Amino acid sequence: MKFFMSKLVIAILAALFALSGCTMIPVYERPAVGVARQFPGLESSRKSMAATRTPASCKPGPGADIAWRNFFTDNRLKKLIELALANNRDMRTAVLNIEKSRAQYRVTRSASFPEVDASGNYTRSKTSLAGYALGGYGTGGNGSFTSGQWSASLGATAYEVDLWGRVSSLNREALEKYFATVEAGRSEQIGMVSEVATQYFTLREAEEELELSRRTLCAVRESYKLNKASFDAGASNELDLRQAQAQVQTAAINVVTFERQIAEAQNYLTLLIGCPLPANLPAPGGFMDRNLVAGIPAGLPSELLERRPDILEAEHTLKAANADIGAMRAAFFPAIELTGSVGSSSSELSQLFGAGTGVWSFSPQITLPIFTGGKNLANLDAAKVGKRIEIVAYQKAVQTAFREVADALAGVSSYERQTREEEALVLAQQKRYELANASYRQGNDTYLSVLTAQEDLFSAQQGLIQAGFNELAARISLYKALGGGWK
Repeated sequence: MKFFMSKLVIAILAALFALSGCTMIPVYERPAVGVARQFPGLESSRKSMAATRTPASCKPGPGADIAWRNFFTDNRLKKLIELALANNRDMRTAVLNIEKSRAQYRVTRSASFPEVDASGNYTRSKTSLAGYALGGYGTGGNGSFTSGQWSASLGATAYEVDLWGRVSSLNREALEKYFATVEAGRSEQIGMVSEVATQYFTLREAEEELELSRRTLCAVRESYKLNKASFDAGASNELDLRQAQAQVQTAAINVVTFERQIAEAQNYLTLLIGCPLPANLPAPGGFMDRNLVAGIPAGLPSELLERRPDILEAEHTLKAANADIGAMRAAFFPAIELTGSVGSSSSELSQLFGAGTGVWSFSPQITLPIFTGGKNLANLDAAKVGKRIEIVAYQKAVQTAFREVADALAGVSSYERQTREEEALVLAQQKRYELANASYRQGNDTYLSVLTAQEDLFSAQQGLIQAGFNELAARISLYKALGGGWK
């Protein structure tokens, strides 16, 4: 009979563990996102990128994975990005969040396994025999005796048999949240790379503007000296002299302005990399070099769903909400908990594990929810609404990504064409200034023509620098919008 009962208990436990593979998580289906099948302006962007000179080592093939080290070719920028990824506090926080999420998942997953504890105990007690006439334990019924008891056991307490998948649903929810945190960390890294690169080129732009302003200041100072000498000799009027003087002051103000912008850009770059700017940085590449960044294929909108970290983060969060519904559904069904132990008990330590000292206990418990005041139903409703919220968040993430890629494609195509037009404008304004200056020196024109031509030339040169920066920024934005390259 005893053997039969043991086999019955084992059979029941095997059946319970077999049933514990069930789950009530709804079947997941990726929501419709409502975006076009192709990015607007994609063809014009492809032509623009094809016209851009890209180093052979950086040219992407179909499905190529463009890491940031290959996307950027400026060695100084690469070093700054390395420093930022190693030292930036936001990046450190992202890494710590991933570690925390991993630990939280392990905590949740531990509920899938029984907690087994080993314990040992020794009890020493004294019992009075007053009023009892027991031979060998005293005389006259007034004696006492002292006894000891040794015990050792191995047992599991309140292990939930996951018949309806509540525990596995919670595990899945925690796992998806962990995946979402990992993708958030990737998104933080891509954002950091993009921000450092953009700020670096902002600094480079200000340096180019400062150099241009200094060259202009030197030129107008020479013009002022000539006008001053001519005025002192009575060969020119005071109006020309004051116009030349105003040019000098304007150029000097521009120099101060761009010096301030450089200092601010350096301060922000220092914040991003998390340490002072090193003095031994590699030499920078030419600011107007078209090869500072590699070309990158835009691909199709559907590829964003598999590549862009913030979209993947939103989808993992949605899957976590979907798993939560499974856990809330399981709460309507009976819960079975198992408590049991096996061990040995003896009055003598030397005989603790001897024959006839074994003890065991098995205590299953079933809990059936009958009346909870609507709590379980409310929890399920809240989980379903939470999933709908995450569906909306996912759809918005996809649509936002689609818009960012489309904007970046338009920017790349537009600014590349604008840069070429700005180059032609600078050449035209340079020629105009030379002609106006020669005509003035020959006495055939007023200094106002020289002044206007020089101001227009300076403006055109500024426009070229700004267009070059905007083109670089647009390419960086496209790289970021596509998820930092192909996966």
